[in-house]
Parts: sequence; structure tokens; C-alpha cells
Amino acid sequence: MYQVSYLALSRNNPTAPLIEWSELLRENTMLNLLKKLCLVGALATLTACGFHFENGELIPQEMKTLRLESSDPYDAMTIAMRKQLRANNIQLVEQGDVVVLRLNNARENSEVASIFKQGREAEKVLVLQVEASVQLKNKQRYPINTQVTRTFFDNSRAALAKSAEKEVIWNDMREQAARQLITKMVALKQQVKSQ
Repeated sequence: MYQVSYLALSRNNPTAPLIEWSELLRENTMLNLLKKLCLVGALATLTACGFHFENGELIPQEMKTLRLESSDPYDAMTIAMRKQLRANNIQLVEQGDVVVLRLNNARENSEVASIFKQGREAEKVLVLQVEASVQLKNKQRYPINTQVTRTFFDNSRAALAKSAEKEVIWNDMREQAARQLITKMVALKQQVKSQ
């Protein structure tokens, strides 16, 4: 980087610091322009070669359209499942001869993992257990289950903030469970196909 020289600040040449700063700004502008050109070049290269991020590529074609069933369509687990199915480019339909994913049960438990000296809860283990079943086009039902576990530090002094944090963790656990169910559903299809 440039340093402003004290000799240039003499009365003989009062514009010398301005010249040095303008050179510095010009070099920074050139550097930013070079960074932007490299970014555009990298993006152009990735799009030109046909590269795209994997999103639902492992899902078999007959599972690209399915029906999601649940006892409560507005339950938090059902909403998370629907979101993950759509994120994997799976089209959801209400009727038809398609694969059926049924969410049978979702249980949320929290157990005390450790306590403070005063006897208050310090840390909890949050457990989400989801039981589901997949009915393939051959009309056979196959059970799939998943369990997601997280630890949560519970500080009673910041109850409101911890309550909001706990809800964020539960939502993240539901999304993870939904991703695991999709993975198990695809693995089940591959297993049935090989039999």
C-alpha cells in the first residue's frame, strides 16, 4: 500500500498527496474490476459446461410424482416434509396411481441431560421420532422411520430467547427428518427393485 510521504506535503507541491491517493483509488478500482471479471468468467464457465447443482437427481422417475398423506396437513412435520419434497423437485398430487408417502406419527420429546448446582435444568436432549410408510405402485406398504437428536442448553434467565431458539432447533430437526425420510424412501425403492 501507499504511504503519504511527508516530503510531498511541502509548500512547493501541494497536489502531491492528491496524486498518490488518486493512483491508489485507480489501483483499487482495477483490482475490483479484475475480481468481478474473474467471477463472471467462473460463472460463464460453469454454465457453459452444463454443470448444475444436484437437486433431486437420485430420485427415481416414478417417485418424482407422489401423494403425501397425513392426519393433519397443517402439522409442522407435514409442512417440513412438503417443503423438502418440493425442494427435491417432487411434484405433489392429491389423487392418482402414484407412490404414497404417509406420515403416521411424529413425536417430540425432551429429556434433561444435565443440571446446574442449584438443581435447575442446564441441558436438554431434544428427540424427534417420525414414523412413516411408503406405498409403492405395487400397492405394498413399507414402513420407514427416522430419529433426529439434538442437545439444547436451557438457560432459565433468558427464557424468551431460549424458547425462540428451541423452536428454531425443532424446525431444523423436522427438516432434517424430512430429508432422511426422502433418502430412506429412495433407498427402499432401490432395495425393492433389486429383489
